[in-house]
Amino acid sequence: MSRHVLSLLVEDKPGLLTRVAGLFARRGFNIESLAVGASEVEGLSRITVVAEVDGLPLEQVTKQLNKLINVIKIVELDPTQSVEREHLLIKVRVDNTTRSQVLEAVNLFRARVVDVATDALVIEVTGDTGKTQAFLRVLEPFGIKELAQSGLLAIGRGSKSITERVFKH
Repeated sequence: MSRHVLSLLVEDKPGLLTRVAGLFARRGFNIESLAVGASEVEGLSRITVVAEVDGLPLEQVTKQLNKLINVIKIVELDPTQSVEREHLLIKVRVDNTTRSQVLEAVNLFRARVVDVATDALVIEVTGDTGKTQAFLRVLEPFGIKELAQSGLLAIGRGSKSITERVFKH
C-alpha cells in the first residue's frame, strides 16, 4: 500500500462529494484526508484526496472518477513536485507551571496562540505532515484536550496549473 494524493477539479454541484467518496468506499479504500474548497475558477471546486492504495486499483478509481460528468480534471500529485500543508487547531491543557513550556514549543514550531484561558491555550499550526505530527508529540505530555485538523491541502510546484490545462486563460 502506498500513499497517493489526488487533486480533482470539479463543478461545484450538490452530491458530487458523496459520489467521489463513494467510489473509494466501493473499492474498500480508506480516505485518510479530504479537503474541498473553491478554486480560482468561478463555479469550480478543488478536492484534495489522500488515500493509501495499491497502484492498479487507484488507476481503476481514477478512471471511474473521470467518468463522473462533473469531474473536469484529475491529477495525482507527486510529493517531490508539490507543496503539501495541513492546518491544526489544538486545545492544550496548561497551568502556571506548564504555560511557559507550551509557549516555548509554540515559538519553536512557528505556531501561534489564538485563544487563551486560565487552564488552556488554543494553538494554530500549519505545515507538512511531519511538522504537525512532531508538534502534537511535543504537546501530548501537557494534555491535548481537543484537536481539529484540516484535510491535506496540496498544489503542484512551478507555474503550471491544473486549470490552465483545461481552460485557456
